[in-house]
Amino acid sequence: MTIWVPRRSTIALATAGAIASTGTAVLGARNLLAGQAIRARTVIPKSWDVPPRADGVYTRGGGPPQRWQRDTPVDLHLMIFGDSTATGYGCEHADEVPGVRVARGLAEHTGKRIRLSTKAIVGATSKGLCGQVDAMFVAGPPPDIAVMMLGANDVTALNGITQSAQRLGLAVRKLRDRGAAVVVGTCPELGFISAIPQPLRSVARERCAQLARAQTASVRAAGGVPVPLAQLMGPQFRTMGHAMFSADGYHPSAAAYGHAADALLAAVCDALGGEGVRSVVTPPAPLETPPAPRRTRFGVVTRLRRSGGSAPSSSRPPADG
Repeated sequence: MTIWVPRRSTIALATAGAIASTGTAVLGARNLLAGQAIRARTVIPKSWDVPPRADGVYTRGGGPPQRWQRDTPVDLHLMIFGDSTATGYGCEHADEVPGVRVARGLAEHTGKRIRLSTKAIVGATSKGLCGQVDAMFVAGPPPDIAVMMLGANDVTALNGITQSAQRLGLAVRKLRDRGAAVVVGTCPELGFISAIPQPLRSVARERCAQLARAQTASVRAAGGVPVPLAQLMGPQFRTMGHAMFSADGYHPSAAAYGHAADALLAAVCDALGGEGVRSVVTPPAPLETPPAPRRTRFGVVTRLRRSGGSAPSSSRPPADG
């Protein structure tokens, strides 16, 4: 069952706070970013809705899921961990939820009975991820396959990049040590959200990219399979604009969740290949190696200082959100 807690889906990208804490930032840039973070908080609504409940047993041929009970036979147990994106927040129907899409895809492509359990929590960060995993160990045996989606809340809460990635790696390792295959959708791209003004949006974009790279390395080191959702879905966000956002202009839409689920499903099938699962999903095209992060910690502020405080234009068109 999905666990939900209320939170403010803000871009209190406390990046403004981080910049304020450094001696390298000019006062004008600091005040500009802090003011933009406050304004974004008033635009992006709170997360009060309950995501669709979608747990149960899925079989080939579609139809509603069967309610799982202790004597219900299943072949594979799929468990979802992470934040609001893992719960499918923003979806109107259960069939739009990424976990359901992955479960149905597994059932169709393997003919197996797939049990779906969602442990993700709206508003979660990496700090609470191991708690989700530990609670699962208390409740019962580990799943055959775990899918995780998180990162955006670590960015908006200004949790450290290295520490956030390490906590994710620890959670992956706990599951791998118990025999579960683990697939992780890394940090999404916040730079397409139109409620975030420039230059704060550029800061958000850079920080998301840094976290996604760190998550990728940590997940691989722990024995998991990272899926770079921001890179894979960037073209859709650039070309489809507002269609990729739900009504709140912040969380993904059903269409966006569909693209994410396709990428995750391909990785799940490959991860389970040793157990007789054959991937019939076309995997995403190989990605070019992402550029190394810039040495300057606050490149946007540096550009502001050089330009006399004017906001840089985005290299990508903003979403209509």
